[in-house]
Amino acid sequence: MKIFKLILLSFILITTVKANTIYNLIKIPNLEIYELKTPNNLKYFYADKPFQLGIQKNISCTNSSKQTYDEKYKIISNNLNRYSKQFLKKINLKYIVMCENLSISGINTAGIPDHLMKTLIIDLKFNEKYFERVIHHELFHVINDGFKDLFSEDEWKSFNNKNFEYADCSTCSKKLGLDTYQNTNGFFTEYSKTIPSEDMAEVFSHLIIDRYQNTNDNVLNKKVEFIKNKLKKIDVTFEF
Repeated sequence: MKIFKLILLSFILITTVKANTIYNLIKIPNLEIYELKTPNNLKYFYADKPFQLGIQKNISCTNSSKQTYDEKYKIISNNLNRYSKQFLKKINLKYIVMCENLSISGINTAGIPDHLMKTLIIDLKFNEKYFERVIHHELFHVINDGFKDLFSEDEWKSFNNKNFEYADCSTCSKKLGLDTYQNTNGFFTEYSKTIPSEDMAEVFSHLIIDRYQNTNDNVLNKKVEFIKNKLKKIDVTFEF
């Protein structure tokens, strides 16, 4: 009986230490390790229980099923494996957190990038139709947050027609559509029209997923070249 108690106590202590270690790394509670050994050194964690973040606990996410974690991990890792460990180090991304029903102040979101904590939280239950593209969209926000000086919003705005204006914030607009336009007219999606950083992220994600070729859309061609040129300044070996 004493041996059993000692084993149980050791297990509890080890589990507590592991949980504390994860929390100390990325300041997110209730996480467990999913995968640490990956080709590009990304570390994957999953929510074992629901968690809340932020000073006002306005960021929340819930745990998912093992089947969902296993299925979505394959998709996420297949998409993120296209980025080299050297590139990920440059943009300061190291940890991927998987959970579902991710929201900020009650507003559902596909992902939450945290450049300072080297972390990207991904909502596994986000619309299947756009799920893979959204992975790269959210990764771009990590890039943008770390290289604000490269991605000038004023320069970006100058590409648009003079009578076009973005919204004040991405949640201030009802332009939420993620379907890719057949007639782009300067924008890949309706959501691109919210704010410059979301427009940039939509261009980046389409370049990664769709291998865009220049067309007669001169506005979009300028945006594409802008993104390509800035990525080369971060990593000269980067290829779309």
